[in-house]
Amino acid sequence: MTEPLLLAVVVATALAFDFTNGFHDTGNAMATSIATRALKPKAAVILSASLNMAGAFLSLTVAATIATGIVDSGVVTLAVVLAGLAGGIVWNLITWLFGLPSSSSHALIGGVVGAVLAAAGTEGVLWSGLTSKVLIPALVAPVVAILVGTIATWLVARITRDVPQDTNDKAFRWGQIGSASLVSLAHGTNDAQKSMGIILLALIAGGAVPADSGVPFWVIVSCALAMALGTYMGGWRVIRTLGKGLVELESRQGMAAETSSAAVILLSSHFGYSLSTTHVATGSILGSGVGMKGASVRWSVAGRMFAAWLITVPSAAIVGAVFYWIDTVIGGVAGSYTVFGLLIVIAFLIYLWSRRKPINSKNVNDNLGPRTGLRGVHRRVRLRAPSRGDEGQAQAPEKGAEAPPPPAAGGGGPDRERGSRGGGPRTGDYS
Repeated sequence: MTEPLLLAVVVATALAFDFTNGFHDTGNAMATSIATRALKPKAAVILSASLNMAGAFLSLTVAATIATGIVDSGVVTLAVVLAGLAGGIVWNLITWLFGLPSSSSHALIGGVVGAVLAAAGTEGVLWSGLTSKVLIPALVAPVVAILVGTIATWLVARITRDVPQDTNDKAFRWGQIGSASLVSLAHGTNDAQKSMGIILLALIAGGAVPADSGVPFWVIVSCALAMALGTYMGGWRVIRTLGKGLVELESRQGMAAETSSAAVILLSSHFGYSLSTTHVATGSILGSGVGMKGASVRWSVAGRMFAAWLITVPSAAIVGAVFYWIDTVIGGVAGSYTVFGLLIVIAFLIYLWSRRKPINSKNVNDNLGPRTGLRGVHRRVRLRAPSRGDEGQAQAPEKGAEAPPPPAAGGGGPDRERGSRGGGPRTGDYS
């Protein structure tokens, strides 16, 4: 009974990865809708979880890519699969802890590739498949998403430029519900498949199914449920970074970004490309900032994300290789159980660390901090625009009030600063 028990442990670990994938990637679909308040946070994650689960049943192309297109299934053992999954889970949890929307897909692939390299050397990796199905899409997808998001946002802004802002907000918030739902459905067609492919690898390695077997139905159902449950948990740290950290979004931008993400993800799923939905969603959000005149993009935050993307595959590969090394040093089934135990301990420690500064549905829309170092200034310097009758008259500040700083030499001044929704100076008291 030892081998079936080990197989059950590996399958459970794969489902645990699917769970982390769910809460790590919820922001890809729902961050913009939550940030613009088109959906309440809890309603958003329930909707996303339901559609993620439905999307898992729509396509198995990506699952086949993961199971047969990246590593040689002939050198894969249960110990290799377990170490690879552990590498992916640990990297997912670390990036979630710091609120970095890195790729769960690349964490999983990196972990498995690292474990295979440790077990069988370079011959165990199908480099052509890894390059064409993973690495090239990883470079191309965010660029395509930025371009599509920019064009979509520019078109939407141009078409609606004469529509009052309140009308735009109300109409596009309804549109965001539809576009966010489409992203969740697309996410299920792509990301849920990856754990299915890993479980199929484990079943083949354990001798439970033949090498040419398709994905069993119970695997599809299990992965769909695990991802839906993880999505329901929220992943609020990543949601806040995507929704509040990159671009100050309005509803038009949110709908354009979500629609762009869904289009790119669904197209990649059709061709079996195991791209990162995180890369696509982040690229679309950045594109929505580039395409909206006067919008502010926090490129410093984007730079930290790009750096995390670059190191995801090699970092997860190193963790996967270390776990496999631990397994071989201890030896036998005891080594695999030790890896599983270490994974539980590490996950628990990361969870305890996260409780020091918890983020949940109640504070997910709080600002990350100073927008550009000016958040505290906004309340102080946005003053009532002077009327014509006020021109030429000195405006004394109220008693106890702080006088506004003088305008810059170029005639600008703080009250020229763009408002949080529109493209020009904002008048009226800021509250």
